[in-house]
Amino acid sequence: MRHTEIISGYDPKPGVSVATLAYEYQAGFQVPEHAHGSDQLIYAISGIMEVHSGQSMWLIPPHFALWIPAATAHRIQMARPVSMRTLYFRRGLISLSHSSCSVLNVMPLLRELIVETVRIGQLRTRNIHELALRDLVIVQLKKASSIPTFVTMPTEPRALSVARAVLADPSRSRPLAGLCANIGVSVRTVQRMFRKNVGIDFESWRRQVRLTKAVELLVAGGSVKEVAFAVGYRQSSAFVETFRRTFGATPKAWTSALEEGNR
Repeated sequence: MRHTEIISGYDPKPGVSVATLAYEYQAGFQVPEHAHGSDQLIYAISGIMEVHSGQSMWLIPPHFALWIPAATAHRIQMARPVSMRTLYFRRGLISLSHSSCSVLNVMPLLRELIVETVRIGQLRTRNIHELALRDLVIVQLKKASSIPTFVTMPTEPRALSVARAVLADPSRSRPLAGLCANIGVSVRTVQRMFRKNVGIDFESWRRQVRLTKAVELLVAGGSVKEVAFAVGYRQSSAFVETFRRTFGATPKAWTSALEEGNR
C-alpha cells in the first residue's frame, strides 16, 4: 500500500486559526502527492490548476477554489504559470456540507477575503480584527455554491493515455478508433477499461469532460455559442440540450442561478 506524505509544516500553529501560503508556480510544475493535517482551500488568482485526488480530477480556474478536507491525498499540476493562494484551517474550525473535495464558486467578495488573509499571513485567535476576518471568510465559504465539475480518470495505462489525449483538447471530436490507433490499443479494450475503471463508456466520459470545461468557460463569462464551439459542439442547440439534461437547466439559466445564489 502506497504511503502518502502528511505535510504538517503549513498547518496553523498554536494560537492561529488560519495559516496561509502564496506561491508562484512555473508552467509544467508538479506538486507530488501529499496531504495536510488541516482543512485546505486552494485558489489561483491566475492560471489553471489540475488537481488529482484518487481517480478524481478537477480543473480549477480563477473563478473556482477547491476545498480539500484534512488528510486527503492530492497532487497538483500546472500546465501554465499559476499564482496560488492557499488557506489552511485548523481542523474542526469550519464545517462545510462537503465531506470530500469540492469545487466552490469564488465570487468577488470571497476572492478579496482570500487575498487579504494571505496578505496578513495568518489569522490569530487573540486578535479581534483577524477573528472578524476569519469569521467572514467562513461565512462566505459556507455560502459559496458547490460546482459539480470533476472527471473520474481511468487507472489502466492505455485507457489513461486516451483520456489524457482528450483532456489536452476537448474541442476536437477525434473518433475513439483514431485515439486508440495512436497508442496501439484496440477500441474494445479501451471501452472495456473505461466501463471497468470509470463506470461509464468512453463517449459518456468525453461528454463529462466537455461539460466540465464548459462550466469553467461559462462562469468566466463566455457566451453559450462560444462555449459550445470551444468544447467541441458544432451546433449550440446540441450543447444546450446536453447541458440541460445533465444540470437540469439551460447554460444561461444555470449561470444566472449560480450568480443569484451567491448574492
